[in-house]
Amino acid sequence: QVQLVESGGGLVQAGGSLRLSCAASGRTFSSLGMGWFRQPPGKEREFVAAISSGGGSVRYTDSVKGRFTISRDNAKNTVYLQMNSLRPEDTAVYYCAQSTFYNTAPTRVAYWGQGTQVTVSS
Repeated sequence: QVQLVESGGGLVQAGGSLRLSCAASGRTFSSLGMGWFRQPPGKEREFVAAISSGGGSVRYTDSVKGRFTISRDNAKNTVYLQMNSLRPEDTAVYYCAQSTFYNTAPTRVAYWGQGTQVTVSS
């Protein structure tokens, strides 16, 4: 079992920044691939970013490349998502996920956090 707790969501104006955090517990965090997904209003959940267990490899969906940065601190059992240059279309519930590095399918995620709302106003 892995427990994931997100924090850091909120309301921000377009062009602003937010940093999401996800604290993990229950298994050896440093051995786990981690990721972020999001679910915009009225749409399906979608892949945003992933990071390998050691943090040496990252990947992003095309729409956030150059704006979002995923990172992790294995000493703190925490994964982060730094979101810059936010756009109204980034508005969504953001979910932390424990998943293999190459997985982009929500159906193959092993564990989910509860989600945190990010709202970007124009």
